[in-house]
Amino acid sequence: MIDWNRRRYLAKENASGKKKTQPFTESDRSSTPSAFYCRSEFQPKSSSLQIIYSRRSKPKCLDQLSPPLPSSLLPPSSPCPYQSVPVSSNQAVRRSSAMAAQKRPAAVLDAGHATATQASATACKRSRTGMASTDDYDDVACLGKGAFGFVIKSRHRATGKIVAVKVLSCWNHTAVAELMREARFLEACSGNPYVVGYEGLVRNPITGQLCLAMEYVPAPSLHTFLWERRHEPPLPESKVRAFMWKLLTGAKMMHDRHVVHRDIKPANILIGQDGELVKICDLGLAITMSDSPPYSQAGTLPYLAPEMLLHKPNYDALVDTWSLGCVMAEMIIGKALFHDDHDGCHEFNDTGHIVQLWSIFRVLGMPDDQTWPEFKSLPLTAKALQLLPAGHKHNRLRDIFPEEKLSKEGFEVLQGLLTCNPDKRLTAAKALKHPWFATPRPSGTTAAAKVEVLPVRRKKMPRFMVALEVMKAQRV
Repeated sequence: MIDWNRRRYLAKENASGKKKTQPFTESDRSSTPSAFYCRSEFQPKSSSLQIIYSRRSKPKCLDQLSPPLPSSLLPPSSPCPYQSVPVSSNQAVRRSSAMAAQKRPAAVLDAGHATATQASATACKRSRTGMASTDDYDDVACLGKGAFGFVIKSRHRATGKIVAVKVLSCWNHTAVAELMREARFLEACSGNPYVVGYEGLVRNPITGQLCLAMEYVPAPSLHTFLWERRHEPPLPESKVRAFMWKLLTGAKMMHDRHVVHRDIKPANILIGQDGELVKICDLGLAITMSDSPPYSQAGTLPYLAPEMLLHKPNYDALVDTWSLGCVMAEMIIGKALFHDDHDGCHEFNDTGHIVQLWSIFRVLGMPDDQTWPEFKSLPLTAKALQLLPAGHKHNRLRDIFPEEKLSKEGFEVLQGLLTCNPDKRLTAAKALKHPWFATPRPSGTTAAAKVEVLPVRRKKMPRFMVALEVMKAQRV
């Protein structure tokens, strides 16, 4: 038998630093009382893992052990008191990979941001500072819901600032990586007045889940804007020109920082304040041209460029200008220009891509060696030519947009954006230099110019001054 009073005395000496207690053996475990007054450890012979006993009855199995405290709730300097609780090998792998996933994003954010754009000092500091907590925000309303999760309108408790917080519905490594990529590209576009602003990453202190805080824009999407006025006359050309100037300016600033959106469409454009506010949002599918090709196909079918549909592996930022051309056409006619009439062909695969190509070629005509020399060498061209009907060589774009709908200069911009050959397609920078944008300027710029040239109003002469002038005239 074991003298438990002596064991208790030795444990007290060990706590005071006088003497070290011997670890328990297998025979000690069999005689351990159900309630032991000092913390002790036991090292089983069959495993190198340790079990911690406390002031409770001996656990009959590992499931009865208290769950470990989350490391986020403990001070950084203090070790976890339950770190020696035995776990299975699968749990250990999941725990180590989860810890690695929490450490990777900060490094990826800094490295990717450095390659995507010249980071400002404030942006770098924001990446290295502590992450905000969801406890700092109060939920106000749910702004929207999608396949990724939902977006919540939240108010910061200290400052009262309203932000939009993106919360993931599926919490796994892939979803976290995509959220971190979107945060990285939003931060890279900081300072772009036509892209939704980046407010930082937010972590739930209980679950450890990451959320993305963005600028809150109280405005509907362009898709909703066009749908609500579907029974009204089409947008005037001046309004379309103002929208396109802002969208092309925002795209140019993104491309200057080597960021390609890849999913520009009316649903990802916010329009507010009667068209004065224009913001591009949802950079979840964006890529950086600093990464080496091949690039995958991504986006929404009616707005995908032909080279992406044909699986060109090294496309560039011109896929965004094609999408902006599709948006411009939709603002004029009120519906998507390149849409298929076949139900069930919307899948994002070869069949869906070929059907979408047919929607493009029956409007713009089938490319040939003169219009697009690279066309027949692309991966999906051979299969597409076998399935698509021949004989469509005529470009019908002007028939859809006659001069009554779009002026000559406006049509030149639209035609330059919707050119199948990316080598001949307008870039955002070249499109902004077109005479269509020269006069008149977009509405915001025009208003600013008018303010500068307004004449100074002359003050009316008081009545007594008028009387004095009359008296002077009489004296003369």
